[in-house]
Amino acid sequence: VQLQASGGGLMQPGGSLRLSCAASGRTFSRYGMGWFRQAPGKERELVAGITSGGRTKYADSVKDRFTISRDNAKNTVYLQMNSLKPEDTAVYYCAVDSTPYRILVADDISKYDYWGQGTLVTVSS
Repeated sequence: VQLQASGGGLMQPGGSLRLSCAASGRTFSRYGMGWFRQAPGKERELVAGITSGGRTKYADSVKDRFTISRDNAKNTVYLQMNSLKPEDTAVYYCAVDSTPYRILVADDISKYDYWGQGTLVTVSS
């Protein structure tokens, strides 16, 4: 399984970015996907997740600002990030749930078994 994340960069506070994660090597539509982030000196945390059925879950800190979506025809998951804040600065990782057809978004990092390489998002003026 390979995951290729892209779309990070430098953005001013209040701006928007869209991250993409292209997956290969697993039947994409059967598995949930997650976006995590890790800021310097902090643990990796779930930002948003989406199940194979389209159910979503967000960290409280990004609710109403970030949107996760998936395009099964393109084997790609997206993270639309709006109203960015300096505290959103982190390396963002996409990951694949280890269990197919999980009903709820897996919010435990140990339930994801493949990870992308990470893409850096910096929010600064």
